[in-house]
Amino acid sequence: MNSHPALDPTSRGRTVGHDDYSLVPVPESARRSWISVAVQRFGQVSSFQQFMVGAILGYGMTFWDAVLAITVGSVLLEAITILLGVAGVREGLSTSVLARWAGFGRRGSALVGMLVAISLAGWFGVQNGVFAQGMHDLAPWSAEWQWALLGGAAITAVTTYGFRTMAWVGYLTVPAFLALALVSIVDALRSHPLSELVAAEPPGPPLSLGAGVTLVSGAFVLGAIMTPDMTRFNRRPSDVVKQTLLSVTLGEYAIGLIGVLLAHAARTDDVVGIVTSSSGVLGTLVLATAILKINDWNLYSSSLGLVNAVHVLTGRRVGRVPVTVALGAAGTLLSAVGIVHAFAGFLTAVGMLAPPVAGIVIAEYHLVRACRPVLQDARRAGTPPPDPADWAPRALVSWAAGTAAAVAGLGSAALTSVAVAFTVQAVLGRAPLGRLRTGRLRRGGGEASAHAVTAATPKGT
Repeated sequence: MNSHPALDPTSRGRTVGHDDYSLVPVPESARRSWISVAVQRFGQVSSFQQFMVGAILGYGMTFWDAVLAITVGSVLLEAITILLGVAGVREGLSTSVLARWAGFGRRGSALVGMLVAISLAGWFGVQNGVFAQGMHDLAPWSAEWQWALLGGAAITAVTTYGFRTMAWVGYLTVPAFLALALVSIVDALRSHPLSELVAAEPPGPPLSLGAGVTLVSGAFVLGAIMTPDMTRFNRRPSDVVKQTLLSVTLGEYAIGLIGVLLAHAARTDDVVGIVTSSSGVLGTLVLATAILKINDWNLYSSSLGLVNAVHVLTGRRVGRVPVTVALGAAGTLLSAVGIVHAFAGFLTAVGMLAPPVAGIVIAEYHLVRACRPVLQDARRAGTPPPDPADWAPRALVSWAAGTAAAVAGLGSAALTSVAVAFTVQAVLGRAPLGRLRTGRLRRGGGEASAHAVTAATPKGT
C-alpha cells in the first residue's frame, strides 16, 4: 500500500504546504492514525444534517419504523463507504483523481470532479444558510446575511489549512455537538417520559419505510462518495473498516434517534427551533460548531474535485487553496441570498446524479479490476501511472442507467441508482466485448502521460 514515490512531491525535496496532495497520492509519511480520521468521519455523520434527518423521520414515522429505516439505510451506506474507502487508502488518491483509472477515464473524471465540486459547494451554501438562520433567531437584531458572510468566511479559513487543521476542529466540535444532543434529549424527557415518546404516533403526515430509507441513504450519499478524500490519509484498509463501523453506526443511531424523539416531543420537524428553544444560547453556539464540522469537508472535497477537473480540462495545475477560497466565496454568497430555501429541490437534483458514481467506482476497482495492475505496477516501479483513455464508454452508459433508475423512482432512489450503475458497469466490464482497458495509454504514448501527471505535482505554498 505504498504511494507512488514519483508522484510524491516530498521525494523531490518539495513541500505541499496546504495543498494536501490534491492531485498526487498521499505518501506514507503524511498518513494519520485511524482515530484522527474517524473523529472527522463521525463529525460528518453525527452532524446537524443527521439531526435534520432524524427529525423528519420522527415527524412522519413511529419510533420503531424510524429505527428500521435507519438500520437498512446505515447498513447499505456502510458497505458503500467501506468499499470506496479501501480504494482510497490503497491508492492514496482523492475520489475524482481515482476515478481517472477506476471507471471513468481521464476526461470522464473531470465530469466527476465537476459534479462533486458543484454539489458540495451547494451543500456548503445550504449548511451555511442554516447556521445563519440559527444565529439570527438567537440575535433577532442582526441580519441572516451578515451571519452567512461571517460563517462562510470562518469555514473557508479553516478549510484552506487542510486536513491537519480540520482534524483539530473535529476534536473540539464533535464532543460539543454530542453534549448538545444529550442536553436536548434530557430537556425533552423532563416533560415527556421516554416510553411515551417511543410509543407516540408521528405528529406529521405518514412517511413510508421506503421513503425513510431513501432519506437516510440519500442524506449521506455524497459523504460516502467523497470517502477516498478522507481515507487516503489512513494507513491500512482495516483502519477504514474500523472507523466506518464506529462512526456511521454511532452517528446514524445516536444522533438520528435523538432527532426522532425530539420530533415526537416537540411535534415538529423544525430542528433549529427545537435546539434553540431547548438549549438556548449554548445550544445555538454548539449547533454552529456542528455545522462547521460538516461544512469544512463539503468545501474541502469540493475544492479537490474542481482542482482535478481544471487540470484535466485545461492541462494547468491550480492550487487547492485558491480554489477553496473561490468556492467558499461563491457558496457564502449563495447562502447570503437564501439558497437554504431551495433545500428540497437541490437534494432532489443531486440525488439523481451523484449516487451512480459510487456504484461505477466500486464495480471497476473491486470487481472488473482492469485498473489495478496499472496502479500496482506504477507503485512498484516508482513511476507515474500512465493516463487512461480520455473516455470510458461503459462508465457513461452505467451512469446514465443509474440516473434513469433514480428518475424512474425505482425503490430507494439513491440506493437503486448505485445498484443499477454497479451492475451495468460490472456486466459491461466483465463481458469479453466490453473490456475497455482502463489502464490503456492515450494516443501519444506513456511518456506524454507521465509528464502530464508529474507536471501536476504541487510546488508548495
